[in-house]
Amino acid sequence: MESDGSSSTPPPPDVHVSPADECVGSEETQQQRLGRSDGAQDKNDTQIHNTLPDGTSATLRGTPTSSSTKLCGYLNKQGGPLKAWKSRWFVYEEKSCQLFYYRMAQDINPLGKVDLSCATFSYPLQGEEGTFHIQTPERTVILKAANRDAQMYWLQQLQLKRTLYREQQAEHKSISRPDNHKLESTPLGNNSHADFLPIVKTPSGLVGEEAASLPAPGLNSPLNMSIKHPLIELQNTMRSFRNRHSQEIRQSVFHIDDSTDKQKTPSSKTSTLAVPTACSSQSPESPANARSEQDLSSISTIRKSKETSKSLELKDTSRQQHEKLYLAEEVKAQKELVLLLHKVLEAAQLEKRTCAQFLAAEGEQERLELLRHGERRVAELRDHLESLQQENENLRRDLNQRDAHIAELQESVQLLMHKNQAKQEVILKLSEKLTVCGEDQHCTNGLRSEALKQLTIENENLKDDLKAYKTQNQYLNSEIYHLTTLWRKSCAQEQSLIVKCAVLEASSSQTESRYLGILQKLQESKELNPEQREAVKKVVKDAVRADLSTAVKLNSIRDYDEYGFRIAMDYKVEDLKLLAKIQALEIRSPAVLNQEECDGPLLARCAQLLFGRPEGERSSSTELKNLLRTGLPREYRARVWRFMIQTRTKSLKERHPNCYQELCEKSRTSPHLVPRQIQLDLDRTLTSNQYFSPPSSPLIQKLERVLQAFSWQNPTIGYVQGLNRLAAIALLILQDEEDAFWCLEVIVDYIMPPHYYTKDLVGCQADQRVLKDLMSEKLPRLTAHLEALKVDVSLITVEWFLVLFVESLPARILFKVWDAFLYEGIKVIFRYALALFKYKEEIILKINDSVEMYQFLRIFPYTIADGRKLTSIAFNDMNPLPMKLLQNRRAAHLERLHAEIKELENLREAFKAEQVQCKDKELDTLASEDEEEV
Repeated sequence: MESDGSSSTPPPPDVHVSPADECVGSEETQQQRLGRSDGAQDKNDTQIHNTLPDGTSATLRGTPTSSSTKLCGYLNKQGGPLKAWKSRWFVYEEKSCQLFYYRMAQDINPLGKVDLSCATFSYPLQGEEGTFHIQTPERTVILKAANRDAQMYWLQQLQLKRTLYREQQAEHKSISRPDNHKLESTPLGNNSHADFLPIVKTPSGLVGEEAASLPAPGLNSPLNMSIKHPLIELQNTMRSFRNRHSQEIRQSVFHIDDSTDKQKTPSSKTSTLAVPTACSSQSPESPANARSEQDLSSISTIRKSKETSKSLELKDTSRQQHEKLYLAEEVKAQKELVLLLHKVLEAAQLEKRTCAQFLAAEGEQERLELLRHGERRVAELRDHLESLQQENENLRRDLNQRDAHIAELQESVQLLMHKNQAKQEVILKLSEKLTVCGEDQHCTNGLRSEALKQLTIENENLKDDLKAYKTQNQYLNSEIYHLTTLWRKSCAQEQSLIVKCAVLEASSSQTESRYLGILQKLQESKELNPEQREAVKKVVKDAVRADLSTAVKLNSIRDYDEYGFRIAMDYKVEDLKLLAKIQALEIRSPAVLNQEECDGPLLARCAQLLFGRPEGERSSSTELKNLLRTGLPREYRARVWRFMIQTRTKSLKERHPNCYQELCEKSRTSPHLVPRQIQLDLDRTLTSNQYFSPPSSPLIQKLERVLQAFSWQNPTIGYVQGLNRLAAIALLILQDEEDAFWCLEVIVDYIMPPHYYTKDLVGCQADQRVLKDLMSEKLPRLTAHLEALKVDVSLITVEWFLVLFVESLPARILFKVWDAFLYEGIKVIFRYALALFKYKEEIILKINDSVEMYQFLRIFPYTIADGRKLTSIAFNDMNPLPMKLLQNRRAAHLERLHAEIKELENLREAFKAEQVQCKDKELDTLASEDEEEV
């Protein structure tokens, strides 16, 4: 195994380094680093600290002790048309997670490579000893090690290298969430590792430097040559030829110059130079030829030392070039990061400068130019969004491929388990036969000994097979564990990309909404000249003509919500189409941001509060009230509504268990007694909902039966316009017509005040006066402004109270209102009515025309985009609003209304009596005239 500190820097393009030299270089670097430490590590230590490229460190426990050698060695590879075994030198490259193979350790050019980033490893039991497989998406490579220990060592090392590479890639490519929190680390990153197999020690003489120094096996065999790569074979042959010529300097490609050699070089020079001097002093009368021989030997020694120093300088130059390339890559990466930061800074400065120019622009032409620039910016954001979606699709395809591969591995594991079980059954049967044979005393000694010997041999073979199967099973478990870890990381990366895509999509919608709002303000401006007004009008028409469904719809956002309501209002007035598009974009922005939110905690809270307690504690709980004010998840809404309806109608259902069926039978047998207005209002019910739009819809028929049954149940009320919409909402949520009938019954007879749906609507009129009183107390500025324009808000709000905001609020807010209304009663309607005026108070105060005011008050509730803000205003800003206060004020206004109604009746009776007297006088006058004529 190789630690990160032993990985050598890749060679520059102009310096040729063989894989064997690279192994030695990593050995030298590791020895130099270990030389500065205070001692050797413990052999039993199983912890490795790997320094990742970004400076972080990942600790792996349960891995074998890091050796100082690079992962390299000789393996036999099966290939060629004859499927023969060929000896190859294999070297693992960390940066690319690839396994290169050469013919010899001294070759410079590889014959091929195997990508390990997406590979899986296995080995057959029935094959030759040391055989194992590397399966990649493109091919399957069959290799064979020298023995079983070397086989397991290679498998464990390759498995670890693949895991380390994927962790480094995850660290590089990890994308932060919108709240700037990194993805949680996987079990490997948290120092939790599953131990499946014992650690295999490094086989001596089979990997690393020791294996490279040995002669290549099968070197002179003609079958060991590569037929597919003749050019590479020629280049490697020339390389080895040059190496043989340089053996005077380097004894082998793995020769290492020690630091002691460097220190001995100058001393050797001085010693060789000093020898002739000493000889001349001792024998001054030596002959000239001896002196010349000494001079020649000293000169040859100097030359050799110079050549040695040159080779050392070449090595230093090569190492410096490696460092230079590594530093150049780091500088390049830092430059790219700085360039990216510059782009972000320039974009922020450009946006700031654009806003400043827009505010400081004197002419409208400059403002129009700035608006066009904003439109181009929106187009760029859309293009970027499309590219992110494409990347998301690619990641999903990769994830599906990995899931299929994991399924195949699981099937193979199941098959091996079945085989193992069958082997165990055979062992048991053979053991029983062996026992029977041992107990048989009538068999001859020769036959019994032979049979016993044969059974013993078979038993031993089966035990060996069982042990091999167990080992293979443990390895496959390890492989599945690692593949599962990689799959989880891919899922986390995909989720991060989905969140980032949603954030960018919401930002694009907000930008387009602001752009259209500015266009609307420019259209209403009176300071533009005719040419500028025409230009603005043209831009507005282009924006209105744009396909709203194309501008808004993406992924799960559709024209209709999950309950069938249209998301954006369909305004028929031409001037309000731009407002409809702005409203759709405002609704889309929070919808996109919230579409990836997890409702797990909310669902768990609902399950605990609603269905984890006795029935006595459900009806009166502060936690339940707070939950209903927040809004129920769609999965629980129908169940909670049924619970609240059943709580109020339990006694009535016990007295009349078949009440609804009997009422339906009455309406069927006596159709002439059913109000005809029901048939007229069916086609006008929830026209913006796709489930009630076609006349043949099954919900239309259910709605008719519910309204007819209610008219028989409440003959004093019968049917009033508005009840059809209440029953339709109940049908959408509850789906069952009998439940919808009881829901309508609870609303009219139990929750709403008396005389609310009578012909004179006395209860509703009293509540309108109570609402005006509350507005004057909680919204005094708005009330004064409406009174100054002589605007009567009851003309708008009476419909809110009669149909409980149906077709006035967006569906996602409407159902939140109904959740709280069914539990708390009519005061919820008061809270939301006041909250609506508070939400748009500043906009209403800017309107100074009564006609425009009525038009705005009619449509503004449906333009509410932030439901959480509206709920916060209703239940926080409008406090205190107790039910007792509403009841007292309603009683006072009812008394005044009854007095007014009684006074009107007296005036009506007096008027009738006066008319009768006038008619009698006219008759008397006509009679007297007739008598005079006679």
